[in-house]
Amino acid sequence: MREIATAWLIVPLASGSELMGFVLLAAPRTPIDVNWEVRDLLKVASRQAASYLGQVRATEALVEAQKFDAFNRMSAFVVHDLKNLVAQLTLMLRNAERHRDNPEFQRDMLETVEHVVGRMNQLMMQLRTGATPVEKPRAVNVEALVRAVCRSRVGSAMRLELDLDGSLSVVAHEDRLDHVVGHLLQNAIDASSSNGRLAVRLHRDGDFGVLEIQDWGVGMTAEFIGDRLFKPFETSKTMGMGIGVYESTQYIASLGGDVKYASTPGVGTTVRVRLPVATREVAVADAGGTP
Repeated sequence: MREIATAWLIVPLASGSELMGFVLLAAPRTPIDVNWEVRDLLKVASRQAASYLGQVRATEALVEAQKFDAFNRMSAFVVHDLKNLVAQLTLMLRNAERHRDNPEFQRDMLETVEHVVGRMNQLMMQLRTGATPVEKPRAVNVEALVRAVCRSRVGSAMRLELDLDGSLSVVAHEDRLDHVVGHLLQNAIDASSSNGRLAVRLHRDGDFGVLEIQDWGVGMTAEFIGDRLFKPFETSKTMGMGIGVYESTQYIASLGGDVKYASTPGVGTTVRVRLPVATREVAVADAGGTP
């Protein structure tokens, strides 16, 4: 204040017991008697200004907290995805010593590594851009996607039955649909014995494409499906995170589809995913042609 020749009054900006700041008033052009009326006016004005500053700080803190919450939420999904990618690499390494001289295994190994690297790059992009996909959904050939996921996740000891409609395309983001199918298939594998049996079926039902994944594993109770399965951080697995089903159902619902479960303890589980079928016009347009 000694450096400001016109300094006159310091008005504190107090909100409750917290000092939000202060205002330095310059000397008035005409003399003013600082009586009780002037002091009361300055108090009212300072409290009003302090309340606005408090609201601004509270809003900024809330926005920051929401950003951290969104980032933590995204991080949880990314960690879950990484866990599944590690499971794929672990399965590959487990079979590498026994099948390393098998040309077919070598091809599958290269495809798996390529898939994992691609998915990890997508996860890095997702962290940078947020939860909302960068691209719009487009026509995806489900049969090719399902076969690729099965090759990368199902071990040679597992009996796999495929019944897939090769002409069926649905509207989705290919990388996220790949993740959903991979998660549901991994759940079926985890619920089954190492030499168990899986069935994957794909067919059309009216305006929807239907993907069914069936296992004959441990199964789930109706109470668990109704009360806990679709909630985040709820899981029946010892090492599970309880995020995959929640994330998958939220994404499928955002596309206009749904996910249904039918399960019996000790008998097995069937998960049924429905997604809108891509019209011919959409499929042709996504391919760069003219309907």
